[in-house]
Amino acid sequence: MQRRYPFLDHPGPLAFAHRGGAAEGRENTMSAFSRAVDLGYSYLETDAHATADGVLLAFHDHTLDRVTDRAGRISQLPYREVRKARIGGAEEIPLIEELLGTWPDVRFNIDVKETPAILPLARAIRRTGAYDRVCLTSFSDLRLAQARKAIGREVCSSLGPRGVAALRTAALGGGYGRLLTGLARAGVPCAQIPIGFRGLRVTSRSLVRTAHAIGMQVHVWTIDDPVTMGRLLDLGVDGIMTDNITGLRDVLDRRGQWHPRETLRPT
Repeated sequence: MQRRYPFLDHPGPLAFAHRGGAAEGRENTMSAFSRAVDLGYSYLETDAHATADGVLLAFHDHTLDRVTDRAGRISQLPYREVRKARIGGAEEIPLIEELLGTWPDVRFNIDVKETPAILPLARAIRRTGAYDRVCLTSFSDLRLAQARKAIGREVCSSLGPRGVAALRTAALGGGYGRLLTGLARAGVPCAQIPIGFRGLRVTSRSLVRTAHAIGMQVHVWTIDDPVTMGRLLDLGVDGIMTDNITGLRDVLDRRGQWHPRETLRPT
């Protein structure tokens, strides 16, 4: 792979604050993201949903029910209603554009949760000029392709589900296959994966080695146990996403692999 993406141009392993560090505060809130940044995190993970009138939120669930004091499906509600919701009864739901603007030297891994979020996300990235500071991910190959097309410029993105399956097959000795080879040539620079899925082992030494052979980084989610973090780092993974942001920082620091935000090179 010849292409380099500024999003990944940082000393590794990369430490991602998943939803801002959901184990240490209210997930996907300005206070959570601010805490992660204050701890030295250069990478924040969040999710993208759009309201019925196209306002783009940093919010994980399809509905407000689980973490706010209101209910309803976000994509079916106007922003004037959604903005009244309070996460944990206390904090507003932040806008993606607000996050990109508040921390212009921080990088954001954004999970595109629904198709209606794609065009608002493209507009937010365009308005903030954040092309080099975002990485797109999704549990839908189609959404990923649509998002890349809507943005209209090259941005970092991870493998979708089909690409991850192809990578796992290659790691098991099944050959790279046309899909995986095509994705590598197209410049998809990373695989973001769980340790396992539905009883199947996904993250392994052979998978990491296979990904590296075609120029892809491997980022593993969502790891909160320090012992497991250490084992994954020993496998050679390139990044870890965690809700336990203090724990991951301490593990990396003990290994001499903690590279806090102030060392991030501008793009």
